Amino acid sequence: MKGAFLRYRVMAWVTGVVLATATIWALIGYLFLNYSSEGGKPGIYSALWIAHGWLYFLYLITGVDLAFRVRYSVPRTLAILIAGTIPFASFFAEAAVHKDLVRRDLLPTA
Repeated sequence: MKGAFLRYRVMAWVTGVVLATATIWALIGYLFLNYSSEGGKPGIYSALWIAHGWLYFLYLITGVDLAFRVRYSVPRTLAILIAGTIPFASFFAEAAVHKDLVRRDLLPTA
C-alpha cells in the first residue's frame, strides 16, 4: 500500500505543478503578453501542455492502481482522477487521500 500511495503522491504533485505552471503561464500570456492566434507563443508554453498530457496519463494509472488497492467507490475514484485536470486540485486530492489512508490505518502516521 505504501508504494502505491507514494507513486500516486509523486504523480499528483508533479502533474499539479506542471498544470499550475502552464495555467499561470497561459493567464499571464493572454492577459498581459497578448498571445493571440497571429502572435507566437513561446515553445515552453506548448511543451508544458504536452508534458501535462503525458503526466496526466501516468497520474490516471497511479490513481486507478491506488483506488483498486484501497477499494474506493467509483465516484470517489472519479473525483480523484478528475482532480488532475483542475489547477491545484491534485494537491487537495492527494491530501484527502493521505488523510483517509492514515484514518484507515493503511499508512503510518509519521
